[in-house]
This record gives sequence, C-alpha cells and structure tokens, in this order.
Amino acid sequence: MDSKGSDTVVGPRSEDTLPASAATAVKVVIVGGFGVGKTTLVGAVSEIRPLTTEETMTQAGVGVDDNAGVERKTATTVAMDFGRISVNDELVLYLFGTPGQQRFWFLWNGLFEGALGAIVLVDTRRLEVSFDVIGRLEERGVPFVVAVNTFPESPSYPVEELRAALDLPDEVPIVGCDARRRESGRDVLMSLMRYLYSLTTPERP
Repeated sequence: MDSKGSDTVVGPRSEDTLPASAATAVKVVIVGGFGVGKTTLVGAVSEIRPLTTEETMTQAGVGVDDNAGVERKTATTVAMDFGRISVNDELVLYLFGTPGQQRFWFLWNGLFEGALGAIVLVDTRRLEVSFDVIGRLEERGVPFVVAVNTFPESPSYPVEELRAALDLPDEVPIVGCDARRRESGRDVLMSLMRYLYSLTTPERP
C-alpha cells in the first residue's frame, strides 16, 4: 500500500518525544520482590505511555514462585517495565522495572547496565522478599534508596526498626511511598537523586 494511504504511524508519537531542552538522561532501576508494586510505580510516574511485559500467571509458576501474601495477583512482569519522567527541563530519568520472581533475575544483568541508581520497593507484610534483592544491589555496588510501599493492610513500623530488619547502613534513605500516586513516586525519585548527589559531594570539614 502506498505510504500516503496507510494508517501506519512512523516514528514516536509527539507526546513521547524528548523535549529539545533535555541535556542529561539518567537510568534508574526499580527493583523489589514479587508483587511489591514495581509496575504500578512505573505506570504512575511515567509521562509517556509505559511499556510493560506483564503476562497472565499460569500453573507453570505453581511451586516455583513464592506468592505468599499476594495470592490474588493474576499477572506478573516477565521481562521489564519501562517509563520516562522529566525532573526538569534538562534532566530526564529513564525508569526500568525489573521482574520480581527469582527465575527471571537473569535479566537483571542487562537492565542494570549503565544504571546510576536504584529504588527498592518494600512491602512490610513480606520484608523477607527484599533481602536477596538488597544483597544483589550491594554486591553490584549500585546506590539505592528503600521505598516502603503502603498497602491498606500493611503494618507500619518505625524507620529504625525497618533499617535494622533490612540490615541497612545509616546513610541509605528509607522513605514512604504510595506506588499508585504520581506525586508520591516522584518524591521517591527525588530522594534517590538527592542521595546520589550526596555521594558525589565531598563532606565539608
């Protein structure tokens, strides 16, 4: 068919193009255990239509995936989530959400390539699913902040109790988060940016 008569869209949609003023792009990875809200967070804060790779959960995952506490979850990320948010006219963050199930963790190697930092989403009902995730970040030397996602039935703990339970150094920020709300997700991203900046700024005597 002649291209003039085709309805095929060529190139990115106008709303997906980067602003001409964008000068710096930063890659941020959003990690966490299965069902903690990574896909929700990316979708909430992304200024473009997010790319998701969610698939319906099947019997193949029975006995393999640990879905304790999230038994009602019917879909799961099998590759990655992707979104973008402009912090200001010059700084753009590219967001990559990782799969939560350990059988998909082999994909992390590519997703972490070139990442400046990470957000660890935590569900206080299932803190144990975050232990291995945090351990992998520490092994890779990737700076991160911890965002405690607020679920209606989640218990609330003081920050210092969470820090002790997750065995986090004092300097790693722990912030509250509602992954469904754009403003809350943006605040978490800004917390990460401030933390990364602090790591590059020498302390004054």
